[in-house]
Amino acid sequence: MSEHRRKPPQPQEGGRAAARRGQSGASSGRRAAPRGATGSPADSYGTGSYGSASPGAGSAERTYGSRAEARRAAQRGAGRRRGADPGGPNGPGRGRGRSSPPGKKRFIDYPRADKYGWRRWTPSWKLVTGLFIGFLGSLVAVAAIGYAMVAVPNVAQAATAQNNVYYWSDGSEMVRTGGEVNRQIVNLSDIPKAMQYAVVSQENKTFYTDSGIDPKGIARAVFNMATGGQTQGGSTITQQYVKNARLDDQSQTISRKFKEIFISIKVGATVKKDKIMEGYLNSAYYGRGAFGIQAAAHAYFNKDAAQMNPGECAFLAAMLKGATYYDPAGSVSIDPTATPDANKRRALAQMQDTLTKMVKYGHLSAAVRAQYTTLPKVQSPRANTRLSGQVGYLVDLAKGYLIHNTKITADDLQRGGYRIHTTFDKKKVEELKTAVQNVQKANIKPKLRPKTDRFVQFGGASVDPDTGAIKAIYGGEDWTKHFTNNADATGAQVGSTFKPFVLAAAMRDGVRNPHGDPSQAQDERTQVSPQSRFSGQNNLKIKEYNGDVWKNEKGEEWLQSNDGHESYGTPPSYMIDLREAMRESVNSAFVQLGMDVGLDKVKQSALDAGLLPGSLTGTTYPSFSIGISDPSAIRMAGAYSTFAASGKQNDPFSVSKVEDKDGPVYEHKSQTKQAFSENVANNVTDVLKTVVEKGTGTNAQLPGRDVAGKTGTTDGNKSAWFVGYTPQLSTAISMFRMDDNANNKSRTFLKMYGTGGQEKIHGASFPAEIWHDYMLQALQGQPAQQFPAPQPIGEIVNAAPSPTPTPSVTQTQESSPTPSPTPSQTLTSPTPTPTRSNCGFFACPGTGGQTGNGGTDGGVTPSPTPTDTSGTSNGGTGTTRGNGNGGFFGGTGN
Repeated sequence: MSEHRRKPPQPQEGGRAAARRGQSGASSGRRAAPRGATGSPADSYGTGSYGSASPGAGSAERTYGSRAEARRAAQRGAGRRRGADPGGPNGPGRGRGRSSPPGKKRFIDYPRADKYGWRRWTPSWKLVTGLFIGFLGSLVAVAAIGYAMVAVPNVAQAATAQNNVYYWSDGSEMVRTGGEVNRQIVNLSDIPKAMQYAVVSQENKTFYTDSGIDPKGIARAVFNMATGGQTQGGSTITQQYVKNARLDDQSQTISRKFKEIFISIKVGATVKKDKIMEGYLNSAYYGRGAFGIQAAAHAYFNKDAAQMNPGECAFLAAMLKGATYYDPAGSVSIDPTATPDANKRRALAQMQDTLTKMVKYGHLSAAVRAQYTTLPKVQSPRANTRLSGQVGYLVDLAKGYLIHNTKITADDLQRGGYRIHTTFDKKKVEELKTAVQNVQKANIKPKLRPKTDRFVQFGGASVDPDTGAIKAIYGGEDWTKHFTNNADATGAQVGSTFKPFVLAAAMRDGVRNPHGDPSQAQDERTQVSPQSRFSGQNNLKIKEYNGDVWKNEKGEEWLQSNDGHESYGTPPSYMIDLREAMRESVNSAFVQLGMDVGLDKVKQSALDAGLLPGSLTGTTYPSFSIGISDPSAIRMAGAYSTFAASGKQNDPFSVSKVEDKDGPVYEHKSQTKQAFSENVANNVTDVLKTVVEKGTGTNAQLPGRDVAGKTGTTDGNKSAWFVGYTPQLSTAISMFRMDDNANNKSRTFLKMYGTGGQEKIHGASFPAEIWHDYMLQALQGQPAQQFPAPQPIGEIVNAAPSPTPTPSVTQTQESSPTPSPTPSQTLTSPTPTPTRSNCGFFACPGTGGQTGNGGTDGGVTPSPTPTDTSGTSNGGTGTTRGNGNGGFFGGTGN
């Protein structure tokens, strides 16, 4: 058989398919050239088997020994683009070797099957587009389902709000206030267009054209929350209306927000814009307990909404931002930064911004806008007869206690629905008010003696020693007229009523022993007996515990004077025991005692009794021991009740229980601490009994009852106190003069020489008289109880005085130098601060205590300088806020 008729052998690699592909390279209509026609060994495999040989005779091709090797060669060749082979698409140079059979096509081609390297993992544009369209479709489907499932709530059901009801300690109702919806619905026609345009311009300029939501605003709000910025924002007027009037859910959750959005879309599609605007303005909260525009107009301007001018409308639009920080009256009981001045600045800026936007969006002419460049005249927020008299002070105390001591917030109280059971005894509150008013009317004659009797104020508080419950307070003439609660915040120094804390420290901690190893001297102490003797000499040179004369930072010595510059005791040493020194309120003896005990121990004694760190000032100066600090009447009554309870200390509190519709939400639990041993406390009480029996406090005697107490009068006769107790009740009464005009930034304490027709006001005069009259009635019907008999305590210490020197710094009744004057100077002491911002009813803000003037009963006490950093006692960040100075629920950093 001729050679060209012989059946060619199968190629070694590639199989029959490869052979057929190789044969297909012949021209149509012609026979394929026989294998080996060129004489080349490579021709036996065909130019299309696995290689990439160039066309033409004589070209050589590598042979492969296995299929795996051939596949690898094909893969390497697949990465390079081949040039066009001669012979057309079916020519001999077209093939790339054996091809894999086509696989099953995948729905999502990822990783990409026909790509290699990084291209294999890069999704195609078709895949990306498809996924994006699918995602949008899913969102649309979810939104459609949510829209269909959410129903529009009924306005009447969601807009129903409640009162807070306050109860007296006997369970009878005191007042309904604080959380009620003070609202009067008015038609949109009775709401000025300026008010409507003010909220549109400030809150939602696209209100009349949008669908009820603002996608950009929502996205911006989400971004702010994600980046830690402001959590509010993104709400249209429609959304705010839905939240206020149609949703009974104010929680800050994603589910509630989506619900609000879907309902807003439905409301926007089904309710007319005018109805939405009317509902929004009638449901929004403007502060001062006013819900709705009509109530707000009366709360701020005492007029109907229809009578408001554009300036007043822009002002109320600012209140929608949060009245706590925009009400010109201030809200310092909630936040110490919300002062009247700060709020006025914020309100004016917001009001002006609103007016400017109204002009910008064509809702107000520039000429009309120019007429309103200052805040409108706003009436007092306390024009509420239900809270007149003492009730307003009581409600303020209870609200503040809840905000700062429970999980109930100011917003919770505003929404209402609480039944608040207070500790206030209705009978005692009335009796304390009557006692103050009777003394005041009988003795204080501002028309007769305008120079001495104007601006006289009283404060008082009464505490149960067994529990710490506040039974009564006197905050001032009337909550609707008087600026500050005098039971809680005055800044008035307590004078000699501070001396019992010095005595308690001396009997508990002892005086430091000046003998022996100086490095161990502070650890060697001797407990003091009330029979211990100290010098009662006037202008006594005060010594350190080791005998060195105390000097201030300029090296100047300290001389302590007594009331009327009188020396007590037998000359020449003038030694007097501590019982007599307390009875006669001898300054020099207690100043030296405080130095011997250590002022740090005296401070701790006051804190253990229940005073707050922020109310203690000048803690490194000798005068600290005789009352330059300014605790509140509530805290002083509470601290003295620690002695009445034989050393058991309870923080004063004003709320016993809170309930809502579901039951109790808070119940007070006393945390009694043993601040002093029973014997120390009982010995202090025994000494204070002497003060009332035959000392400065005889006006406080109650027939048939044991009474212990102490008088106090401060430098310059600017405040006077009497604090006393029986086993059942502890009461503090304060008296001072200060112009209480809130707009007067230079308010100061005024001297009381000549006040009430008396040469000088002492704690033994009007304060003790008020205390007596009140306690006589408050304890009526209760059995007389006696104090526990004290056991002997401590050792009799004799502290001999140093010789009287030529005075380098002499204190006088009228003036007291700061701790660092030049020896030739006689400086009047600074007046106590009237800002009342140190240590409030609940807490002390971070600023800590203030420096203040000195003085106690009888004498003149030098004032600490502002460099006395220990006197600030801020101790940390502390609680945010109380109701002012000397409050009773926790100090800064405690």
